[in-house]
Amino acid sequence: MLERLQTAGTWVKGLTDFSVSLLALAVVLQVLFGASVPFFPLDVVGSVIDITAQLGSEGLVGLVALWVLMTIMNK
Repeated sequence: MLERLQTAGTWVKGLTDFSVSLLALAVVLQVLFGASVPFFPLDVVGSVIDITAQLGSEGLVGLVALWVLMTIMNK
């Protein structure tokens, strides 16, 4: 059972690392080519800005949420 949990944890960590890399690539491509990147139809930079604004407007709760996210990402 412990081996299955470790395997699942490894998969989740790998998917998270891949997702963060894909997000970074999308941000760089959108900065370089503007909002009309053909294979990233979403406004990635706008979404990141919106999330940051929402966290900032929540005050202490937003800071705690940001701290939790950073702690998860640093593990």
